[in-house]
Amino acid sequence: MTTPPRTSSRPPRRDTAPRGQGQWALGYREPLNPNERMKKDADGLTVRQRILDTYSKTGFDGIDPSDLRGRMRWMGLYTQRAQGIPGGKTAVLEPEELEDSYFMLRVRIDGGQLTAAQLRVIAGISTEFGRDVADVTDRQNVQLHWIRIEDVPEIWRRLEAVGLSTTEACGDTPRVMLNCPLAGILEDEVVDATPVIDQTVAEYVGSPEFSNLPRKWKTSMSGCADHCTGHEINDVSFVGVRTGDGGVGYDLWVGGGLSTNPKLAQRIGVFVRPDEVTEVWAAVTSIFRDYGYRRQRNHARMKFLMADWGPERFRQVLQDEYLHRALPDGPAPAAPEHDQRDHVGVMRQKDGNHAVGFALRTGRISGTLLARVADLADQYGAGRIRTTAQQKLVVLDVPGERVEDLVTALAEHDLLVRPSAFRRGTMACTGLEFCKLAIVETKGHAQDLYAELEKRLPDFDEPVSINVNGCPNSCARFQTADIGFKGSMVRDDNGEMVEGFQVHLGGHLGVEAAFGRKFRGHKVTKAETADYCERVLRGYLERREPGERFAAYVSRAEEAWLL
Repeated sequence: MTTPPRTSSRPPRRDTAPRGQGQWALGYREPLNPNERMKKDADGLTVRQRILDTYSKTGFDGIDPSDLRGRMRWMGLYTQRAQGIPGGKTAVLEPEELEDSYFMLRVRIDGGQLTAAQLRVIAGISTEFGRDVADVTDRQNVQLHWIRIEDVPEIWRRLEAVGLSTTEACGDTPRVMLNCPLAGILEDEVVDATPVIDQTVAEYVGSPEFSNLPRKWKTSMSGCADHCTGHEINDVSFVGVRTGDGGVGYDLWVGGGLSTNPKLAQRIGVFVRPDEVTEVWAAVTSIFRDYGYRRQRNHARMKFLMADWGPERFRQVLQDEYLHRALPDGPAPAAPEHDQRDHVGVMRQKDGNHAVGFALRTGRISGTLLARVADLADQYGAGRIRTTAQQKLVVLDVPGERVEDLVTALAEHDLLVRPSAFRRGTMACTGLEFCKLAIVETKGHAQDLYAELEKRLPDFDEPVSINVNGCPNSCARFQTADIGFKGSMVRDDNGEMVEGFQVHLGGHLGVEAAFGRKFRGHKVTKAETADYCERVLRGYLERREPGERFAAYVSRAEEAWLL
């Protein structure tokens, strides 16, 4: 059974949300949908022992359905899509008809921090158990595919031997906590968030206190000057700030999220000292646990509660009911220093060495090549690798005289430190290849797309983000891209339903963050995406004003320019 939450001794406050939203703090404890009933029957964390003791021996067919399509996620396991099922069947078939007897396994990498030894273990699991396939995600995780339930105990043994795990990598839990991959490395960072993330993960990940949240819970803690972890779109973020007297701490943001109802996070307006971060994070997470909407699954994210409450009400509840003290007002974060947040390229560390960031193929890589990256990190650096929130990798601690040798060695494997604007700016979600929610294939198509644009626009001279998503759930953040593609079935010129995309243009984070423009009924087929991108980008090159970025151009562009 789920551990009862710690609640305030104060009487429940009146809530502005409609009655019956399933908020525990208001007395609505009766589960209102199958997911909530599943969690009440047994905490998601309990599935680990059943995997070890039972399912790894009985095989896939012996897994209880409530574990298979529910609690397995608490251990980072999703059934993957059966091969050959077209996207048009996604909304028609039942889960058991869509799923294969293999799993996607998500390795949790908080802060994106890896040693060469850890990366080799992940690589070895990929090659031995996962058909040599791996994806570096835009949440700093590594996902593996083709995993059999029989092999999971051995996989866990290997991961845990080097300090890694899959615990709460998925599910209604505190998922991986983002941090700047160069935390503690660069001179221009505001504050190194590594200690506060380490403390928070150690205290609360895997704890029954937060293993039954209304939905997923995405955290960012970072002092990056470029705001590389996207605090604007996380459920809760601590953003490094400097005070007027030279001190450092964090600005609290709550309620960001994308998917089908995207919302930007809101500043709560408080200053959080580094030694308070874990406590404040737990208090914010407790508010979500206790007041979050549990009645309808599609309304159970923090962004909906924040939209109803607003930052003033949230701050009052945080201080009065959970912290039992006031937090001081604090400064807003400084504007990001650079337009691109991916840490690709050669960056000087404060110790005189260099960080070398490079682009994969939309996050896709093989286990064999991951092992080679680990070797290069040992050979040219000190065996430290970082994952980014833009599906990239960074090797740290490279002496200046060895940088170009490493750049050349990476390029031999098509890992590019100085990629084209299109290679650098293109991301893609898992897509139809493995995901049961997807409508279109993404990884291969995105790679073909940036390669085609490199041929057609070889001199394109501006940063541009092109995010390719297989469904409306926005794992690849299509609403925040310069050009965002949301997977959809589209009718082609012959009247046939084919894979295609709804287009979103001009999305961006940072100063005056905004979601991309979309146009009623405007979709392109998969075969048309390169032509469409070329047409829109050529129009930008012809009409842009001096220094004008693509997103700014889109905001003032006539609709005819963008269709």
